[in-house]
Amino acid sequence: MIGHELRQAAEDGRDAGPALRAWLAAGGRPAPERAGASDAPAPPHLRALASRLLDELAALPSPVAPHEPTAWSAIVATWPTPPAPGRIAGGRSPGPGGTPATHPRGPEPSAAHRPAAGRAPHPDPPPGGVAEPPPPVDERLRERLEAAWLGRAVGCLLGKPVEKLPLDGIRALARAAGNWPLDDWFTARGVPPRLLAAHPWNRRSAPTSLAENIDGMPEDDDLNYPLLGLLLLRRHGKGFTTADVARLWLDELPAGRTFTAERIAYRNLLQGLEPPATATHHNPFREWIGALIRADVHGWTRPGDPVAAAAQAHRDATLTHTGNGVYAALFVAAATAEAAGGRADVHTALRAGLAVVPPGSRLAEAVRFAIRTAAAETDFDLVVDRLHARYGHYHWVHAVPNTALIAAALTHADGDFTRSVCRAVSGGWDTDSNGATAGALAGLLAGSPGRIPARWTAPLGNRLSTTVAGFDGTGFDTLAQLTAQEAARS
Repeated sequence: MIGHELRQAAEDGRDAGPALRAWLAAGGRPAPERAGASDAPAPPHLRALASRLLDELAALPSPVAPHEPTAWSAIVATWPTPPAPGRIAGGRSPGPGGTPATHPRGPEPSAAHRPAAGRAPHPDPPPGGVAEPPPPVDERLRERLEAAWLGRAVGCLLGKPVEKLPLDGIRALARAAGNWPLDDWFTARGVPPRLLAAHPWNRRSAPTSLAENIDGMPEDDDLNYPLLGLLLLRRHGKGFTTADVARLWLDELPAGRTFTAERIAYRNLLQGLEPPATATHHNPFREWIGALIRADVHGWTRPGDPVAAAAQAHRDATLTHTGNGVYAALFVAAATAEAAGGRADVHTALRAGLAVVPPGSRLAEAVRFAIRTAAAETDFDLVVDRLHARYGHYHWVHAVPNTALIAAALTHADGDFTRSVCRAVSGGWDTDSNGATAGALAGLLAGSPGRIPARWTAPLGNRLSTTVAGFDGTGFDTLAQLTAQEAARS
């Protein structure tokens, strides 16, 4: 934790020199490059020193703080053009109607494919009460949402076997299989053993995420969190509080399924801290990608209202994140809401996402650079190389480089589903999370499951595995129906 906090201090301009010298003099080590945790437990004297240094580092002033607020009112104050007053607080959104999104280049040819229905989740009425009858659902929105759920699963699954691999390893494995530029599932078929030894697949994911062994969507936090978000809305509605998110996690989220910022916030809750301290106390991961992967559901349930979606995402994100970690969630939620309305193309959606991010923040600068670079360069490998050259000093799970890569991939793909997920994954860093977010937005823009190529959706078997209670084995069609019901609620 202290190694990652020292790295975070260097990124946001705090003078961490004295803390670093004290840490190294005591025998402490820098942060691991690829992992969140150190290989071996730290001895008691280093743990005590780290706790003191974390407190000292938290008290240091940061020169970027005036440009990167976390409070919602302060974020809104940075917007050059304030939204209509009734939309700032995430009030009632317009109805989910609208015409299906058009595909800028036409859909990729797809066989007519409709997977068998998965198992529906258990009913979840409000505690001590009776569930209200579900509101009428707009069928066009429901179709878009089914494509979004499927797209999120496809992109996540595509990125799982190469998660944590360096960029050159991802490229080498795909090239050896004749799959570069990336255009299909990863496979070990035809890949030389020496290359597999040099760049091994992700150990936990390889048995369920290569072309030769995919059978349904395996569990992943990139799908668990949208499920929890759906459960949150079913229990508390769109007016939920950050405390409601915390209680839901303690009730429904196994601690062993949390990572980085989410695990620290979970620990802080168990120690008696309350939001927003859960996001800041000894949490060096507070600007990483965790809040971003929770944001889709807030956009899905606020179709056509990016500001209301961002407000929901903010209340969710601030349990665990600050600054750029929160902005990544706002960006995705607003872009998703714009796409969910059924009238936007990918570029309009990205502009809507960028509009809710403080313009002087590092994340806004990175997204603007990514979109500009992707629009000007035909070779996406060169786009990725420029992003890595500019933002490679960040940890590979940090929100800034990953959000930039997602924006670049979606811009370069121009709305095409296959190109969107493949570009997002082929860029490296947090491959499964980036693929999931790009796939969800590209699925919305596709407009219906039938417009996503069957080679992506058929292996999923309309079946999702999860430890979120009541949802294991649920079909994506059922998830879309439930999400559309929440979108229709006031």
